[in-house]
Amino acid sequence: MTDTGPVITRRDGAIFEVTLDRPKANAIDLATSRIMGEVFRDFRDDPDLRVAIITGAGEKFFCPGWDLKAAAEGDAVDGDYGVGGFGGLQELRDMNKPVIAAINGICCGGGLELALSADILLAADHAQFALPEIRSGTVADAASIKLPKRIPYHIAMELLLTGRWFDVDEAHRWGIVNQIHAPEQLLDKARDMARLLASGPPLVYAAIKEIVRDAEDSSFQDTMNRITRRQLPTVDRLYSSEDQLEGARAFAEKRDPLWKGR
Repeated sequence: MTDTGPVITRRDGAIFEVTLDRPKANAIDLATSRIMGEVFRDFRDDPDLRVAIITGAGEKFFCPGWDLKAAAEGDAVDGDYGVGGFGGLQELRDMNKPVIAAINGICCGGGLELALSADILLAADHAQFALPEIRSGTVADAASIKLPKRIPYHIAMELLLTGRWFDVDEAHRWGIVNQIHAPEQLLDKARDMARLLASGPPLVYAAIKEIVRDAEDSSFQDTMNRITRRQLPTVDRLYSSEDQLEGARAFAEKRDPLWKGR
C-alpha cells in the first residue's frame, strides 16, 4: 500500500486500487487532481496491472467533486488539473484498461463525472447522486457531454437542468450504476469483479475500449472500416498477437486460455 497524501494506492497482483482519502468529504483540489493523474497514468503504463478500482475513504462520501473551499482560497476552476484532467481519469488518453468505480457514499458534481469515467459502477445502497453545479452558477461540463449519451435524453437533461438529488435505486434504474450492494460488501464485490476482469484477455479489453471511444464520434460503418483495415492500434496489435492464437488453441483443446498480453 502506498500513501501519497490524499490518494492511497494498493496493488494486489494485477489489480490496482485507488482510494481518494481527503477528509472531510474527499473533495478534489488542483493538487489532488494532479496526483490522481499521475497515479492513473502509471496504472495505464504498467504492463503488470490489468484493472483498477477507484473508491473513496470512509462510509459517507465517494467524492463531491471540486473543492469549493480551495477555490475560495485561490484554486482556479480552469487551473492545471494534471495529465488526466479533473480527477486524473476523465481526460487521460489511451486508457485501455478496465476501471471499476466503487461508490461508497455521496457522489455528486465532479465526483459523479469521475465515476462516469469508469467502465463499471458499483454502489453502496446508501449512495446519493446529483449534478448540482447549476445551483452555483456553473456547468457540469463532462456530465453534459456524457450523460445524454448513456441514459434517456430527457432524464439526463432533467438531472442537469435541475441539479436535483437522486438515490441509488434511481441511478440503477437509469443504468448509471451496474450493481447495488450493502456498504460492508461493496469493496469485496468490486474486488470480485476486478479478479474476473484481471483473468481475462487484456489485449481484447484494450481493443474494446478503443473501439468504443472511436465509435462515439463516428458512424457505424466508419468505425467498422477502421477495424477491418486494422487502423486502430489496439485492434492491429490484437490481430497480430500470441493471445489471439492462444484463444483459438484453448477453445480447440477445451481448456482455459493463458493470457500473456502479447
